[in-house]
Amino acid sequence: MRKLPWHCGVIAATLALAACGGSNSPTSVQSASTSRGTLIENPPLRLASLDAATLQADLSANATGAQLLQLVGTPTCGVDVYYFKFWTVGGAGEATESSGALMVPTGAVSACSGPRPIVLYAHGTDTNKATNLANIADPGNTEGALIAATFAAQGYIVVAPNYAGYDISTLGYHPYLNATQQSDEMIDALAAARTALPNTLSSATSDDGKLFVTGYSQGGYVAMATERALLAAGATVTAAAPMSGPYALEAFGDAIFFGHVDLGATVFAPLLTTSYQHEYGDIYTATTDVYSPTYANGIDTLLPSTTPISTIFADNLLPETALFDSTTPTVTIPNDPALSQELTAALAVPSDPTNPDTPLFDLGFGTSYLITNAYRVSYALDAAADPDGAVPTPSPGVPLAASPPQQTLRKAFYLNDMRYGGWAPTAPTLMCGGGQDPTVFFSVNTGTMQAFWSATPAAPLISVLDVNATPSGPFAPIQQAFQQSQAAELAYYESAAGGGYTPAQAQQLLVEGYHSAVAPFCSLAARSFFSQF
Repeated sequence: MRKLPWHCGVIAATLALAACGGSNSPTSVQSASTSRGTLIENPPLRLASLDAATLQADLSANATGAQLLQLVGTPTCGVDVYYFKFWTVGGAGEATESSGALMVPTGAVSACSGPRPIVLYAHGTDTNKATNLANIADPGNTEGALIAATFAAQGYIVVAPNYAGYDISTLGYHPYLNATQQSDEMIDALAAARTALPNTLSSATSDDGKLFVTGYSQGGYVAMATERALLAAGATVTAAAPMSGPYALEAFGDAIFFGHVDLGATVFAPLLTTSYQHEYGDIYTATTDVYSPTYANGIDTLLPSTTPISTIFADNLLPETALFDSTTPTVTIPNDPALSQELTAALAVPSDPTNPDTPLFDLGFGTSYLITNAYRVSYALDAAADPDGAVPTPSPGVPLAASPPQQTLRKAFYLNDMRYGGWAPTAPTLMCGGGQDPTVFFSVNTGTMQAFWSATPAAPLISVLDVNATPSGPFAPIQQAFQQSQAAELAYYESAAGGGYTPAQAQQLLVEGYHSAVAPFCSLAARSFFSQF
């Protein structure tokens, strides 16, 4: 659920060069209302103004920018980037300011002005509290650069909130993977952006009524939750493309707690427990109920942070990979020694030499670990008593647990799982991801949702793209491009210029960057999907 690849930072820096000619909007009027969805300053500040020719020239000036152009296409439009602020609420209903990017296509070409469709975009997990997608002068704003080039420069108005808990928000935490809060905030951002659009310096571009919803990683989950919320409210969703999201949260949580530890788990864990503690109030009485004494103190206010995640690891405020203890906890269930033995074995460090993911999962265990054995056992006992239909052996229809879990974190996963309530899309929906994703497991999440909807009226509306699968169908060129990119990346790592790594080391680096590397290709697939409607 992490951000995009390091090399996209070059693209962001390049866009910043073109953005220097941007000018401020006319004097803004401050709204007196604090109602959710209210635009705080109207019109919002324009941070950048790029014409299509300049954007193309500057991107073409470096290798990574040229690669992006080759993938997403030559810019058809210029892009004006606005920074807008709006009111929303946190996980416990707290009023907070939030902010985001409004990217408006410009230019004389008919596809760049007049009535244009909106892409409502949800970003991926970010530990940086200062995240601002509108600030394309920030070389670290990789996702802002990607969506500007992929969507706005091709004629889509983009609305992309920064989320509560980031940038100007004083919430004090981020409601991470909170389906209700995050989808409602997306809708609040959309309302504020629609208020702003007619009064911007780009007012020749207007909303044509078509709405596309997408996002990557955490944002893939948020996009699906937002699609659900919009459709439940009777709003128009023309199509949606949630990408690489942890949609099946209960199944995903079960897989992780039983030893299939995903890359990034030690970062995601405190974001999740803090989010759900604010929402439900029962995840823990004290942080030591969940976390080992080494890390428990202050973990509930640790993320997001202005301190780089590398520094947080270096200062031993979080372990980099060890979610669980490498010493297997013993499970004792009165009067059931067989189940006790089975669960104890299930909690051991993975050791199956035939499973190519075993070395990856092993990284999730260590002697300096994040989550206590007692807490892990409590989760495992609940999963054994009331199993999810997708994990470990999928049952037909892959249902959620038969009844609400008793273990409070698992119950939070259950309530925020996209299967909860039996919802199914009534708008065309593309789920895109990578079948070898080590961060958000494709089969556990995308595969589970596909199976869940397979016997419902939604089935004909659902499309699934695995960029790692054998190329076929309308997205074959994207699959081929991704696989060629991965091969080139591997060769680069093994070359002298890329570090001269051994094949095993190069493969490890490829795995570590895999989740991020999928993002541009799925974004292109989303745009291609939207172009049909």
